[in-house]
Amino acid sequence: MTDPFVPIRGLHHFAWRCRDCEETRAFYEDLLGLPLVHVIRSDVVPSTGEHCPYVHVFFRMADGSHLAFFDLGDDVAAAPSPNTPAWVNHIALRVDSLEALRAAKARLEAAGVEVLGITDHHVIESIYFFDPNGIRLELTVPTASAETTARHAREAHAAVEAWTREKRARLAAPAGSAAPVSPVSPVSPVSPASPAAPASGAAGPAEVSDWGAMDA
Repeated sequence: MTDPFVPIRGLHHFAWRCRDCEETRAFYEDLLGLPLVHVIRSDVVPSTGEHCPYVHVFFRMADGSHLAFFDLGDDVAAAPSPNTPAWVNHIALRVDSLEALRAAKARLEAAGVEVLGITDHHVIESIYFFDPNGIRLELTVPTASAETTARHAREAHAAVEAWTREKRARLAAPAGSAAPVSPVSPVSPVSPASPAAPASGAAGPAEVSDWGAMDA
C-alpha cells in the first residue's frame, strides 16, 4: 500500500496578478478589512531565477491564511481565460452569519461595487462581486446541517463517477445527436430525507456544517 501524502494543513496563500498594488490594497484592506501584513519587493523570481521586477503583497484573513497579489510594474491586469465563462473561476470566503452577509452586501454596494445575490444554494448563501483586477469573489455563509453535509461527503465519489459517465457519453455521441441521459446524481442540494437549514439561519452553530456544496 502506498504511504499517504504528507498532511496538508490548510491554505497559506492564494496569489494572482494585479494591475496596481495600491488599487488592490485599497480594495482588500480599506473596503474588505483584510490587513496588509507582508510585502516582498524583488527583481528576480526565487523559484525560477528569471528577471522580472515585482512586488508581492499579502492580505491576512481571520483564520491566518492570506490572499496575495503580484504587481509586475506594467499596469496590466491578468487577462480573463478565453475558454472559461466569467462565473467559473472564483474564490469563496466565509463570513459568520446571514446578517454579516447582508451587511457586506450593503457595504459593497454603498462603495459602488456591483453585487450579485444573495443567492440561496440551499446549503450555503452567497453574494458575488469582482475586485479591481476582474477577479470574481464570493462571500458565503453555510446553512446546511452537519447531517446533510455528511451525506454529501458519503455520496461525493458516486456523484463524480455519474458525471464522468454522462460527460463521456455526451462527448462520444455523434454531432447533432442527443447523448444518453444519465441518472440523476445522488447528490442534490435538497432532499426530503435531509432538508437544508432554513434561510433565516435559525440553526445553531453546532447544527450547521463547516461548508456546504460546490457552488457558482
